[in-house]
Amino acid sequence: MSAPVYKRVALIGLGLIASSMFWAMKRAGLSGEVTGYARSSETRETARRIGLCDRVCDSAAEAVEGADLVVLCVPVGAMSTVMEDISAALMPGATVSDVGSVKRHVIEAVSPHIPEGVHFVPAHPLAGTEHSGPEAGFAELFDNRWSLLVPVEGTEPVAVDRLRRLWEGMGANVDEMDADHHDLVLAVTSHAPHLIAYTMVGVADDLRRVTDSEVIKYSAAGFRDFTRIAASDPTMWRDVFLTNKDATLEILGRFTEELFALQRAIRTGDGEHLHQYFTRTRAIRRGIIEAGQDTDAPDFGRTKT
Repeated sequence: MSAPVYKRVALIGLGLIASSMFWAMKRAGLSGEVTGYARSSETRETARRIGLCDRVCDSAAEAVEGADLVVLCVPVGAMSTVMEDISAALMPGATVSDVGSVKRHVIEAVSPHIPEGVHFVPAHPLAGTEHSGPEAGFAELFDNRWSLLVPVEGTEPVAVDRLRRLWEGMGANVDEMDADHHDLVLAVTSHAPHLIAYTMVGVADDLRRVTDSEVIKYSAAGFRDFTRIAASDPTMWRDVFLTNKDATLEILGRFTEELFALQRAIRTGDGEHLHQYFTRTRAIRRGIIEAGQDTDAPDFGRTKT
């Protein structure tokens, strides 16, 4: 077990990421105490029942009292409101962070509510599943995954280093990145792929010549993976697309151009273009496996149920 990095960590929002953070911190002894708060009383009761957090509070302000790290684990569209609620209760010298998958919007929403003497170090763990809620978390979620830190200008290096040690202690690889570059990278690697998955599942639903039972019964691996991605939390993803609009639209524009080129190759029977394109994209998949971010096992290593 590691020595505690923080005396008290407050998790605001108790979904998949917060739950996994709690179990990962407990696994490695990274925090003396972990408090938690969720807006829904039902979620708070679930957290208490499963032992999620050392203390579940009935207000966000109560949860952050005396915490030297506060992590906002709410949808990015809610972060400004949450920060207004907790700003006056933050301890001098504390660090505020988050786990949102959009960074420029979060910085603009949160920064005005950070009191003097409180550090703000936005972060984004690149880990998740299609499941959500407090019971979905598990300690191993961040193992060998990347967590990106996006410090705002003027942040003290000691606050960044301390947060880095927490994420590394939870099993993650850690890197730092500029907010705008982060949002563009994530538009490529996560946001646009999710939108495409939602669209493909929607197309199947709208295609009345293919029945619901056929879509379910004969789902091949490609469509099956689309449905896994498209099962992700709708509130979170609504906020992602509304708050990372420019980068997502830029990548979708590039995607549309590539799609038109492939349509033209199929229409004209240009097999050479298709083969070259698929060979190039196949190499990307090999690179992901070699980087340890997935496995080449059948069904991408996912356990069959």
